[in-house]
Amino acid sequence: MELPFRVFLSIVGVLLLMKPLPGSSQSPGNGIIDHGVAAPISNARGTVATIDGDGRNVVLTWLFDHRGGYALLMIDAETGKSEEFKMPFLPERDAPYTSILSSDNKFYTLFNSNFIEFDPVKKAFTFQHSVNRLMAMSMTQDDKGLIWAVTYPNSGLVSFNPKNREFKDYGHVYKQNWAQYPRSIAADNNGWVYFGVGATASQVVAFNPASNQAKPMFDDSERKLGTGYVYQAVNGKVYGQSLKGSEDWYEFDKGLGKKIDKENLDKPKPIITSDQNLFHSTFPDGKKLVSYDLTERKLIVEIPATKTRKEVSFDYSSDGAWTMGIGVSPNGKIFGGTTFPMRFFSYDPKKDVLVNRKAEGQFNALTRQGNSFFFAGYPRGFLLDWNNGKPIRIADCTPVIHRPHRLLAYPDGKTLIMSGTPDYGHTGGGLFFWDRKKKTKVLLKDSQVVVNQSTMSLVALPNGKVLGGTTTSPGTGGERKAFNAELYIMDFASKKLDWKSVVIPGVQSYTDLFLTSNGLVYGIADRRAFFVFDLVKKEIVYKQDLMSEFGITAAEQSPRVFIADKKGEVYILFRNGIGRVEKDSFKISFVVKSPVPIDAGGDYLDGRIYFISGSHIYSYTF
Repeated sequence: MELPFRVFLSIVGVLLLMKPLPGSSQSPGNGIIDHGVAAPISNARGTVATIDGDGRNVVLTWLFDHRGGYALLMIDAETGKSEEFKMPFLPERDAPYTSILSSDNKFYTLFNSNFIEFDPVKKAFTFQHSVNRLMAMSMTQDDKGLIWAVTYPNSGLVSFNPKNREFKDYGHVYKQNWAQYPRSIAADNNGWVYFGVGATASQVVAFNPASNQAKPMFDDSERKLGTGYVYQAVNGKVYGQSLKGSEDWYEFDKGLGKKIDKENLDKPKPIITSDQNLFHSTFPDGKKLVSYDLTERKLIVEIPATKTRKEVSFDYSSDGAWTMGIGVSPNGKIFGGTTFPMRFFSYDPKKDVLVNRKAEGQFNALTRQGNSFFFAGYPRGFLLDWNNGKPIRIADCTPVIHRPHRLLAYPDGKTLIMSGTPDYGHTGGGLFFWDRKKKTKVLLKDSQVVVNQSTMSLVALPNGKVLGGTTTSPGTGGERKAFNAELYIMDFASKKLDWKSVVIPGVQSYTDLFLTSNGLVYGIADRRAFFVFDLVKKEIVYKQDLMSEFGITAAEQSPRVFIADKKGEVYILFRNGIGRVEKDSFKISFVVKSPVPIDAGGDYLDGRIYFISGSHIYSYTF
């Protein structure tokens, strides 16, 4: 499931040494070696400054690592003493996308279909309720004190009364044929609740709790690509926009809306809530949390009147950031990136040492060409020349490409091809070509490749051709408009298609492609089927379902499933092990069952296949 990650980090040159001594790799069994955590840092998914039961200033943070939102961190702002409170349910890689600190000092969130309340006075989770609504995208508190949440992906609406502990689940109240991101919610002083929806088509929905009835505020003709927006004002009314960021404003009251001038807006009611980036920095006594760093594990509190500051250190547990994938660099190291937080990491197999540093976004796809190494990243579909640790940003390709899925080093030694899905709410991604020598750029839209689809896999072919495999998945929050993924052959020089076809009906994504030495192409479809494609006949000559014997393949946002060694043997990374393809029969055999799940690939270096499990770098020696 794709999620709306919008954090964008700048590059800094400070290295964090993770493994100060060589020889620290360990084996979990079967010849698999664990080389350590790529980036042992967690991400804050909502932070508030408040007080505990003794009136002491404390900082509360929802902690997120590769496992998901795993704990609530509570730090004494004066001493740095920290306590962790494990989530009362399994996060299963889900995490908070919104939270709220209520007027009576309770901290709420809803994710992985669980609504929870944390009380910093009692230092405990004091309420939990399971729901069938996945995760909240916005929360608010109405004038009666009720906590409201509206959820992804189908606008599920719930409320909680902190006084009588009554929890109500109103179900999914607004239907669309795409995953909805309700990023704002507000309640008027007459009991109606409103929320803004996006991203395929903006909308504001009004809901009457008394009748359980919901109604959209705008006709389809008034909806735009983007998200609707609402907020509660001090005067008790709700104001909003059919499209956030537009010039038009509306006043909503008792389920009705009327257009007003911007000058007639009242200021927002102070409610301590936001998305996953919530950062409420003011303590009840007026002191300010001016700096809070989970990487350095330090915070700074300031007394505004005197500008006096105090820095304290704290600690917390982390199993490491969500790791996107790995590849071998020209200097024989293992490079890759993590997300939330977004970090670059490098592993030196000879010294058995890992380092990591901040990264300019989420490094989805990667490749090397000659003596250079490149990353394709989210957000904005950027292409980055790593340039020996001094990154050069080549281009941003949003909205045509926003979340890269593949970066291909073309065999001419100078061209890179990037593909991926488009920006939020869009359908159909394109291809970006970068000529390193001529410094020329070509960006193709989906209409020039395969309409309403994006390219998931790419492989260079002989005679100046490129084979691509598409995905029907739209951009995050977009509408799926195609229902059969396709293979296509493009002429590299003209950038025009020679051929395309729905080769395997029903397939939604061609996970990975690999050109063999005998001119055939190996492929993976939907992570569950292996096939062999004949380039001359332009047809499938062999196909095998993988599920019964091998299970699904590894994936991540840029799948690197096929790996070849120096002898030309081709391997497949499955979720539960590594397989090998026999050249003549195409039969797949298990090489090793992995004691850890293989999440992402993957590359070969000096007799070892490297891969990712969770936040750890692993390898297998033949």
